[in-house]
Amino acid sequence: MITAIVGINWGDEGKGRMVDLLTEQYDVVVRYQGGGNAGHTVVNDQGKFALHLLPSGIFRKGVVNILGNGVALDCESLWTEIQDVTGKGVSITPENLKISDRASLLLPWHRDLDSLEEARLADKKYGSTKQGIAPFYSDKYQKKTVMAGELLYPAKLWERLEGILEWKNLTLERVYGAKPYTMEDLRRWVEDFGEKIKPFICDTGAVLRKAQAEGKSILFEAQLGSLRDLDYGIYPYTTSSNAIAAYAPVGSGLPSARIDSVVGVVKAYSSCVGEGPFTCEWFGEEAEKLREAGNEYGAKTGRPRRVGPIDIVATRYGVQCQGATAIALTKLDVLSYLDEIPICARYELDGEEIDYFPFPSLLADAKPVMTSMPGWKCDISGVRRWEDLPKAARDYVEYVEKEIGCPIQYVSVGPERDAYIERA
Repeated sequence: MITAIVGINWGDEGKGRMVDLLTEQYDVVVRYQGGGNAGHTVVNDQGKFALHLLPSGIFRKGVVNILGNGVALDCESLWTEIQDVTGKGVSITPENLKISDRASLLLPWHRDLDSLEEARLADKKYGSTKQGIAPFYSDKYQKKTVMAGELLYPAKLWERLEGILEWKNLTLERVYGAKPYTMEDLRRWVEDFGEKIKPFICDTGAVLRKAQAEGKSILFEAQLGSLRDLDYGIYPYTTSSNAIAAYAPVGSGLPSARIDSVVGVVKAYSSCVGEGPFTCEWFGEEAEKLREAGNEYGAKTGRPRRVGPIDIVATRYGVQCQGATAIALTKLDVLSYLDEIPICARYELDGEEIDYFPFPSLLADAKPVMTSMPGWKCDISGVRRWEDLPKAARDYVEYVEKEIGCPIQYVSVGPERDAYIERA
């Protein structure tokens, strides 16, 4: 069995929580794209964790966790994260964490360039988390990065870095007027962080092929969501990699894989970190109440997330992009304070009501067409059976299911590992 767990909307849907839950059924968990610019929050019997690069299966004994070749491998962030997680009693060894030797390294100047470019863009900025992701992927496709495996061959590594350094300093100095890097800077960085992750680096493609041949189950874990996908999202306010399930075989290191099922994660309302069009967005007191109820603050940055009601148009589009076969609806319990549950059912564009997701440059002109359903006004966080949910809550779930055209298999009613309902 090969499954992908992906985000359907703007990211922050609760994917890490679902991976942590479902890894009980899988042998291998693979992160296949993205870097340390977003966070997966996981709450289990070992504590509360905000993961940025580590796969969310790291908490399950016996599960092999892999960072695939499609990941932006930030050695510094990864080592810091490993130290944080192991400091809370979680075992991380080369047996349960493996890094693809073909994953490219996010180098120290990538963060600098990210911040410098956002500053240059000023009020036209893209909403970067300034973790160096866009400059990294740009360099990767220009073949100006080094792969993790090169850390195992120092002579080759320093030869490659010397050539890249000369090229990169031209940009830092002449375009931005910034301080250049030296080879000594790079040697210190490799010593401080690159050396520490070397024991985890291996041919993960071989590991995955062996697991597949032995009939082991594999779970692909995405970062962010459909609407932040480089090709299918709200460009240019996207991430710089492909967050859709179709990319998982390529970015994981198992390009021959055929995905059996795609679990798309959707919040019971909408949230968004970063810039760009967000048609259903709320403001003022209404937004603040929802933000507080859902604790909507970025796992990486801590900045307040933009929030609003569930967006049926965007969610339906996200389901289509991901080829989702089942949905996990998270944070249903957060809506319990509302008398009426608001829903963005359609958009209005140029005086016409539409059900389709518009071309990115038209999104700023789209307006939400709202409807609502009765609220349930009671605590549902202890419910574990579908039939025990209030009728109003069941009606809401069934309405969303029908409108987005994909069965809702899981309903989350709290952050804890067991706080969910599985529908038959």
